[in-house]
Amino acid sequence: ARGRTADGWRSRDQNPARGALRPAPTRRRRSGPAMAGEPGRPEAGDPGRPPRGAPAAGGEAVVTEGAARIVFPGANEVFYNPVQEFNRDLTCAVVTEFARLQLAAKGIRGERPPLPRSPTPLSARPAPSAGRAPGAPRRPASVRAQEGLRVLEGLAATGLRSIRFAREVPGLRAVVANDASARAVDLVTRNVQLNAVAHLVRPSLADARTLMYRHQSGPERFDVIDLDPYGSPSPFLDAAVRAVSEGGLLCVTCTDMAVMAGNGGETCYGKYGAVSLKSPACHEMALRIVLHSLDLHANCYRRYVAPLLSVSADFYVRVFVRVFTGQAKVKASASKQALVYQCGGCGAFHLQRLGKASDQGDRVKFSAASGPPVGPACEFCGQRHPGESGRRLGGPLWAEPIHDPDFVGRVLSAVGRNPGRFRTAARIQGVLSMVSEELSDVPLYYTLTQLSSTLHCSTPSLLQFRSAVLHAGYRVSLSHARKDAVKTDAPPSALWDIMRCWEKANPVKRERLSETSPAFRILATEPTLQANFSIRADANPSSRQRKRKRFQVNPEANWGPKARARRGQGKTRAPEEKRRQHQNKRKEAGGDSDRLKAFPCKKFKQGACTLGGDCCYSHPAPSPEPAPRPPPAPETT
Repeated sequence: ARGRTADGWRSRDQNPARGALRPAPTRRRRSGPAMAGEPGRPEAGDPGRPPRGAPAAGGEAVVTEGAARIVFPGANEVFYNPVQEFNRDLTCAVVTEFARLQLAAKGIRGERPPLPRSPTPLSARPAPSAGRAPGAPRRPASVRAQEGLRVLEGLAATGLRSIRFAREVPGLRAVVANDASARAVDLVTRNVQLNAVAHLVRPSLADARTLMYRHQSGPERFDVIDLDPYGSPSPFLDAAVRAVSEGGLLCVTCTDMAVMAGNGGETCYGKYGAVSLKSPACHEMALRIVLHSLDLHANCYRRYVAPLLSVSADFYVRVFVRVFTGQAKVKASASKQALVYQCGGCGAFHLQRLGKASDQGDRVKFSAASGPPVGPACEFCGQRHPGESGRRLGGPLWAEPIHDPDFVGRVLSAVGRNPGRFRTAARIQGVLSMVSEELSDVPLYYTLTQLSSTLHCSTPSLLQFRSAVLHAGYRVSLSHARKDAVKTDAPPSALWDIMRCWEKANPVKRERLSETSPAFRILATEPTLQANFSIRADANPSSRQRKRKRFQVNPEANWGPKARARRGQGKTRAPEEKRRQHQNKRKEAGGDSDRLKAFPCKKFKQGACTLGGDCCYSHPAPSPEPAPRPPPAPETT
């Protein structure tokens, strides 16, 4: 293996400015998963279960993922979540295709030769040649360091993602693995040496915002910025849109789904500048809120975003956008945002654009939009505003396409050509297949569960409902964000007509419906569209026919966002230990019983308690009756 030097070749032993390597450690048998193409590696269709870790000294574990091996401390001092392997695999696939596009524009091949599985001794490295002979084939992208991409991982933690970039992505000039924790940076430095990528990966100890603000000028900007924080990325978005290069890639993860799914609309507005709503389409709404926030931050600096891929998976959302500069394009940003009017009774929603862009030949005229698109009462269920069940207003959110079909197709083809590269390749192919089938010009979606529960009727099958929409002359697709989603350009009136026809074939007991309920009012109207539920061949999407792994099963017990890493180097209890300690607290002896013994038993006072000493409340002993007072002495005269 060669290291990078100024002339483009990769040989750190010929570049003393980069420092000498440590001698290669003695090779040992790994207990973690094998790398791509090795015996014992799980098949590409294997679900994305977390990687296994081999125990190391000091309570540490060696974790193997992709082409990287990292040392992870046993105590929860540095954050690491094995469940997010799908996130990291998808990011590597996206960054690889983005790098190939950028390098192709410079005439560089986007291919990377395989790296050694362990550090190679200096004596075993071939000496580089002085240059390329005339007529010789051009060098692969991995040795064109001076023209490669600069990558920043703002919150590196263990450095796993940065190391995987260095070992798996072609044509990189440098990778900065930054973290604000000194313990994390020490661990990154150790893992970088373990994977022999010190010529590419540079650990950095700094606040991510300060680091990005220092790199906001043109030559110092990063081509790729990856932000995967614990919780909300909102504190880093302003600096990120300024530090990414022209046309660069910005990758952002949000794990605060409770806020973005409608449980705290006012909190969501404070973080992202948009109000979230409780809706069956809350996961796609979360994606569009993040895109709106990114575009809003970029507009402040005459920049705008172009989404490449937006994914809702597990407990987080992940967006990949390119950032460009252009005052004319920024003027169109208002027409790309929309408010959402959602009925609290039947769930019907309407979008209201914030601006209007009209093409007038050689120029585009921007004007204010007209609205609102709905009246004071829902035309379907009659629910009026104001009130808890009236119309709810959410947004603004991104109303344009959230994917680039051409780019998604490139990533999908690349993963299909090399399915053994990722452990989660089957899931990546399934998700990207559904993404490529989505209607890109239709924001949000309805669900079969929502439509059926509103009318209190049985639920039609997915193929029956999709066929009815297609027979009616509308387009329909699924959504990767929810299993029973129906994304269609049919208006709500057509959807309710289809459900009315379904209810006639599968009637409900209308005498049990309240006259003020949405179901009673919707069913009281005769359908103007006669639905046809006969199955059509095109109603079954291709990803469903090929049985793609579209929705992930639970990869492990108690999986989720995991606990936040604790600062300091002291011993901390594992999350599983804390979880076991807090389970069944009320059932354990000496838990609440000691506390409740301080209160007297009401039934005992009434003489009705039959538990005796087993009662969790106290049974006070009866107070002794006072002695009778002696009779008063007779008066004497």
